[in-house]
Amino acid sequence: MELAFGDSVLTVEEARPEAFDQLDLAIFSAGGDTSRELAPLAAARGCVVVDNSSAFRMDRTTPLVVPEINPKALEDHNKIIANPNCSTAVALMALAPLHERFGLRRFFCSTYQAVSGVGASGPIELEEQVKAWSEGEMPQPNAFPHPIAFNLLPHVDAFRDDGYTKEELKMRNESRKILDLPDLKVSCTCVRVPVFRAHSISINAEFGSQPNVPDAHAALEGFEGIELRDDPTQNNYPMPIEYSGVQPCGVGRVRVDHALDNGLALWVVGDQLWKGAALNAIQIAELLLKKDLV
Repeated sequence: MELAFGDSVLTVEEARPEAFDQLDLAIFSAGGDTSRELAPLAAARGCVVVDNSSAFRMDRTTPLVVPEINPKALEDHNKIIANPNCSTAVALMALAPLHERFGLRRFFCSTYQAVSGVGASGPIELEEQVKAWSEGEMPQPNAFPHPIAFNLLPHVDAFRDDGYTKEELKMRNESRKILDLPDLKVSCTCVRVPVFRAHSISINAEFGSQPNVPDAHAALEGFEGIELRDDPTQNNYPMPIEYSGVQPCGVGRVRVDHALDNGLALWVVGDQLWKGAALNAIQIAELLLKKDLV
């Protein structure tokens, strides 16, 4: 088939194993089943795969990479590199520089995840429900189990027997791997909110040494990919409406946590389609080429 792209017409072919014979690098974003089937076949043909699904994230031999945080993990890859979950990537962009400065021990977080996290059906459903509500009709859910317009759903991904969702466990397991903290304690609640794009995360973190706000600001300001927006007296803090389609993640509301020993509370916002997905994958590919690891 042919597909119009800009001023060009591209020929789209089925992704068969032999299609990877002449490729040095491929970015996969077609779901876990496709990745599990084709990524090993591509790797066997010498093609390095950057995979955006969850298929290989927790595989012991597969690096799970956020380039600003653990680029050295790329140096020992098996031709498959995993891209982390969107919420994990955004949260760790704020936590990694604080970990470097103070030594992270545990964190609690609540995510506020945009509807585009489920794909194109999410924004379409939110828009349709808002229109229906304005006309006095009852919004009907389809992409979500309940109406999302003017509502919050404490339900992202499937529930496990222990009451957590898979999305919530990704925050714990992937953070441990990326930060190389196998005993890191994490408790997460993921919430779907009526926002079109960009995830927001409220974090309460405890550290090994006593943190303070000036040093935390300095650590965040000096970290690539972070934009510090922290002047509450001027109503200056990051919001998803301002971080949609924006490369850096915004961090604000940094303050000493009154409930944790050596704790900080903070707020981070990032575009889950960019830093939480496509941008991070492209950054991985660029770093592989820069380091001559392809």
